[in-house]
Amino acid sequence: MYSHRMARAFKGRGALSNPDGRFSRLGSEAVDDGWYAEETPSSIATHIEPDHARTVITSNDSPDVPFERSINPYRGCEHGCVYCYARPSHAYLGLSSGLDFETRLLYKADAAQRLAEELARPGYVCKPIVLGANTDPYQPIEKRLQVTRSILEVLRECRHPVSVVTKGTLILRDAELLAEMARDGLASVAVSVTTLDAELKRRLEPRAAAPQARLAVVRHLSAAGIPVSVLVAPVIPAITDHELERILEAAAAAGARTAGYVVLRLPHELGALFREWLAEHYPQRAAHVMSLVGALRGGRDNDPRFGFRMRGTGPFAELLRVRFELACKRYGIGGSGGPPLVTTLFRTPRSKQLELGV
Repeated sequence: MYSHRMARAFKGRGALSNPDGRFSRLGSEAVDDGWYAEETPSSIATHIEPDHARTVITSNDSPDVPFERSINPYRGCEHGCVYCYARPSHAYLGLSSGLDFETRLLYKADAAQRLAEELARPGYVCKPIVLGANTDPYQPIEKRLQVTRSILEVLRECRHPVSVVTKGTLILRDAELLAEMARDGLASVAVSVTTLDAELKRRLEPRAAAPQARLAVVRHLSAAGIPVSVLVAPVIPAITDHELERILEAAAAAGARTAGYVVLRLPHELGALFREWLAEHYPQRAAHVMSLVGALRGGRDNDPRFGFRMRGTGPFAELLRVRFELACKRYGIGGSGGPPLVTTLFRTPRSKQLELGV
C-alpha cells in the first residue's frame, strides 16, 4: 500500500501523493521512525469497480458552460492529468483527489439502460447532452468496458444530439457512428490540446494521447464530416501559455472549425497537488507560476465565481483573451461553439431496447 504523501513520481501517474480528502474525519501523516519500511513500488495498478447509478443524466445550471445536460460514464480518470479540475470530486466517494483519482475508477455499468429509461419518461424534453464534461469518456478503460459506446448507441437510436469532449484517440473507434449522427446535425466533438510538447505532455498528462495523435483525431473526424472544436485547456501560466497561437494554428490546419480556451483552475485539494507537481518538475519556476495564477484569481488559487472561473481576471487574463481572438482571426478558426445541434428529430427509445437494457 502506498503512503498518502510521498512526493515522488510514479510511472504513468500524474499526482505525486494521495492526500486525505476534504471530507475525511481522520487524517494521516507518513513518519520515518527509523525502523524497517517496505520498499515503495515504482508503479501503481488501476483498480476498477462498477458504479450502479439510478440516473445518468446530470443537469447543469452554470452560465460558464454552453450546455445544460451531461453524462459522465466514469468517475476518476486514468489519464492522470495533474491539473484536472475534476480531481476534488473523488472526495465525495471518500477517496483522495491525488493518486486515488487516477487509480481507483468507477464505471457506470448499466448506463445505457438507465439512459434509455430516462429518455422514455413522459414529458422528457430533448436538449443536447455532453459526454466528458467531468472525466474523459475515452480514457483507456473504455476500450474494454465500452460504456461510452453503449451510451452513444442509445443516443443514435433515439436521434438525440450529443457533444463529446475528449483527449483520447479511442474516439476514432466510434467515428462512423458519430459521422452518421453528424449528417443530421446530431453530433459534434471537442478535442482538448494542452501542449504540443510531447515531453511536457508526458509529465502533465501521463496516460493521455500524444499531441500529434490528438491533432490526427481532429483531422480524421473533420474529414468524416463531424464538426470538431479544439479546446486549449488548461492554459497554464509560464508553462503552456506561450503555445496558445501554435496550438490554434495546428488545430486550424487539422480541420477544426472552432476553438476555445480555459485558464488553469485549482479548486479545493488541487492547489496543493499542483504545487507538489511544480516543485518536482519546475522547482525554479514554481513561485513565478503560482504568482501568475494568483494574479488571475484575485490572489487565490481558484475563483469559483460564475463568469470568472474559466478565464480569470486582471491584465494577464485580458492579454490571453486578446491573443486568442487575434490568433483565431489569423488562422480562420471560429471562436465560438459553432451551429447548435438539432433537437427536433428526437424519438423515444423502443420498448424492446428498454427490456433488453441496451
